[in-house]
Amino acid sequence: GTRALTALFVAVLGKETFEGHQVLRIVAKDEGQLSLIKALEDMSEFELDFWRGVTDVSTPVDIRVPFHSLQSVKIHLEGQDIEYSVMIEDLQAMLDKEQEEMVSAARRPEPRNSDSFDFANYHPINEIYAFQDMLVAENPNLVSKIVIGQSYQGRDLNVLKFSTGGTNRPAIWIDTGIHSREWVTQASGTWFAKKIVTEYGRDPALTAILNKMDIFLEIVTNPDGYYYTHNSNRMWRKTRKPNSGSNCVGVDPNRNWDAGFGGPGASGNPCSETYRGPRAHSESEVKSIVDFVKSHRNFKAFISIHSYSRCSCTLRLHRTQSG
Repeated sequence: GTRALTALFVAVLGKETFEGHQVLRIVAKDEGQLSLIKALEDMSEFELDFWRGVTDVSTPVDIRVPFHSLQSVKIHLEGQDIEYSVMIEDLQAMLDKEQEEMVSAARRPEPRNSDSFDFANYHPINEIYAFQDMLVAENPNLVSKIVIGQSYQGRDLNVLKFSTGGTNRPAIWIDTGIHSREWVTQASGTWFAKKIVTEYGRDPALTAILNKMDIFLEIVTNPDGYYYTHNSNRMWRKTRKPNSGSNCVGVDPNRNWDAGFGGPGASGNPCSETYRGPRAHSESEVKSIVDFVKSHRNFKAFISIHSYSRCSCTLRLHRTQSG
C-alpha cells in the first residue's frame, strides 16, 4: 500500500530517518532552572535540536531529542528536578504520515493553471517555481518575476513583484522559508501570492495597498535547504554551503544578517543549527536580499515569515555608524 511505497521512497532516496526521536516540552520553574536548560545547548554529545529555544521562565522550551540521547537527557532533567512532557512520541511516525499525504497528492494531475494548484498539500521546489511562472503568465499586468541572485548550488532566487504601475514606489518585502524545514511558510507564501491576485479589486484593504505600494514576495528564500528537506533530511534548517575547516555544512541564514550579527541566539559553532556563518552576508541567499533591498531604496516594511512559535516578533533597529 501507500506505506510500503513511502518506505521504498525512503530506501531509494537514502533519506535520514528519525525513528524513536522524541520532542520534549521542558518548563523551567525559575531562572536557575532556565540556565540549566540553556546549558543543554552546549552538550553537543546529545545532538539536541531546539525547536523553541530558551527565552524566559514563562515560555516552554521544545527540543527534539535523538533516540540515542533520550535516556540520558531525561535522567539529566529529572536529576535537576526540571519538569518535561513528551510532545511527540515518535517523530518518524509523524513524518511518514506527511510523506504518505504527499505521495497521494502527487498522483493527481499536474495543475494546468494556478486555480488548480493544490494549496492543501506541500510541494517540492520545482512545483512551487512552476506555480510562480503560471501566476506571472496569467496576471502580466499585476505580477512579474525577478531573479535577484542564485543560491550556493546555483538555484534561482525568485521574487514575485506585485505592482499596479509606477516606478520605485514605496514597497513591502515579504519572505518565507528562510529556514528550509518550515514547510508551512513556503506553503503560506504560495497561498498569499494567489490571494493577492484573486483579491485585488475585491478586497478594499489589499486594493488600497497595491494602488499605492508594491509588494515583493520571495517564497523559497533558502532553495538549497528546501530541496534537501525533500530529498535527504526533513529536519534540515540551514543553507547547504560547506564550512571551511569543518565537516558540518550550512549556515543559519536568519543569523547571517549584518544587523546584530553574532548577538544572542547565534552560534559560532559550524555544527550548530544557529551557526551565524564566518561573516555577515556570507550566504548568497542573504546577500542577494540585502543588495536588492539596498538598490531599491524605498522599502517601508520588511516581513520574514517563520513557523512554530506562534509569535509576531518585532525586531530591534540597528543603526549603522553612518546614520
